[in-house]
Amino acid sequence: MFATVQRLQSFGPREATGGAFRRAAAYVQGRLEDDGWQVARQGLSVPAGVSWGVPVDAGETFNLVATRPGFDPEQPHVVVGAHLDTVPQSPGAEDNGSGVAVLLELARLAAAEPPAVPVMLVVYGAEEPRGPGDSRHHYGSRVQVDRMPAAQRDAVRAMLALDRVGVGSVVPVCDGGLAGGVVARQLLRAAERADVPTTSCGQNRSSDHWSFEKADIPAARLGSTSWAGYHSADDTTRYIRAGQLGRSARIAWEWLSGLR
Repeated sequence: MFATVQRLQSFGPREATGGAFRRAAAYVQGRLEDDGWQVARQGLSVPAGVSWGVPVDAGETFNLVATRPGFDPEQPHVVVGAHLDTVPQSPGAEDNGSGVAVLLELARLAAAEPPAVPVMLVVYGAEEPRGPGDSRHHYGSRVQVDRMPAAQRDAVRAMLALDRVGVGSVVPVCDGGLAGGVVARQLLRAAERADVPTTSCGQNRSSDHWSFEKADIPAARLGSTSWAGYHSADDTTRYIRAGQLGRSARIAWEWLSGLR
């Protein structure tokens, strides 16, 4: 997983409408397809704005939506997501190469040993803000939820966002406060079974789980440890710990493989 973060960092800043994002997405799509996942690109438009102090142009981006052959979106399933884009000044090792690396590890594990509850994996574009407030944030996941037919939305049992999961030695677990803590509690029990230390990140609405919670879909987030390189050019692998990637992946896989 550490090598995956290094590879994603090598593309440079992955602003959602830019060439580096598209090249990184092609790499991630190739990895998923190599493990037998079917990958569709869900296109979306994003407005111009200011992303963490840097002006950004309007443009097009996309989500990568990965499913196994035979997957039926109207049957019970879970969604696991991680955003690939970065703020314009950051190579995004922790935010969020780490989450994408863990998602790719889950893709490998689920391909080898399919969980009892099917999973849809989503690599989001345009999670990073383009201005203040909910309406200028989480574009990729909001579009995914908004475009779901009612039967598909009803079939989503839970959503897990992997966002900033490579820094530190304990794994933050949190949700946005609308989900009744259901998925967060499941993750904490999974962490206990996996013997992984956790901490609470409180009420957190700053990642893609929030788009699902607002739509009354149970959701939670892994990750969000504070560190010095946040949203800066210093967000590199110097802060990433292979052990923390492994701890995050163990919780997520214990949760995913334990669902019935």
